[in-house]
Amino acid sequence: MGSEGKVTQQVFKRIVIFGVGLIGGSFALALKKAGAVQQVIGVGRSLASLQRAQQLGIIDEIATSIEAAVQGADLILIAAPVAQTAAILSSIQPHLQAGTVVTDAGSTKADVVAAAREVMGDKLAQFVPAHPIAGRELNGPDAALADLYTGKKTVITRLPENVEADVMKVAGAWQQCGAIIHHLSPSEHDAVFASVSHLPHLLAYALVDDIARKPHADRLFQYAASGFRDFTRIAGSSPEMWRDITLANRDAMLQELDSYTEQLARLRWHLLNRDAPAIESIYANAQRARHNWIAAIESAEKQNKDGGD
Repeated sequence: MGSEGKVTQQVFKRIVIFGVGLIGGSFALALKKAGAVQQVIGVGRSLASLQRAQQLGIIDEIATSIEAAVQGADLILIAAPVAQTAAILSSIQPHLQAGTVVTDAGSTKADVVAAAREVMGDKLAQFVPAHPIAGRELNGPDAALADLYTGKKTVITRLPENVEADVMKVAGAWQQCGAIIHHLSPSEHDAVFASVSHLPHLLAYALVDDIARKPHADRLFQYAASGFRDFTRIAGSSPEMWRDITLANRDAMLQELDSYTEQLARLRWHLLNRDAPAIESIYANAQRARHNWIAAIESAEKQNKDGGD
């Protein structure tokens, strides 16, 4: 894994975005704020969302057709749920012109790469997979923020077929959104994010669902405070999107879920046996790891703010 600190300045004449909600909308707003795009075309399933995005200044035009949308595009971003990626790539492929680069913002990468290999044919090299590591629990065009990606990582999982100029075009776009570029292989990406992103979402959803189904749920929620709010914040995210991510990264998710289940079994055994030192040891190790992680984040943010790599 590497990172790139130098921002590649470029101005895109025409960018097409499939999915103008939080991720796609924030991408458009950030590029507009940076003066890096002249025209943004929106494509999506919901006309109401597209119209709202246009009202908010996220997009300049609503596509009348896929063919018309991609004509003359410098860059196409797929920011729809990952399960839609294959269908969107299939719709783009016949109309994709030489010189147009396609990328995505999906939270899983092996499935996206497999879909691209299946449907892109001799235009596969024009697809550069990526994943911006940023988000909110809110969805839709109204959730979009121009500074969502500032100081955040974007991981590019380039294909062997990609040419350097196309990778740099995608990297440059995200850098002009304020992101810091990292590189992983698709399999490395999915293993990492199963652990630190996908499993935490599953756990948050599971806990809130469990409490909501109890007969006295109203009483429990009445007394839930900041700790519960912080732990379960991500359960406010899009169920459709996270359903797709969970299934798309199934194998890695099962491995992480099995590992976590074993940890819970250990804690249950210590609790059953009133083993205070063992419980405290797990808690203390977790506390140290979290403090170190927060310190590393703060150091990286300070370095970026002060002009480091």
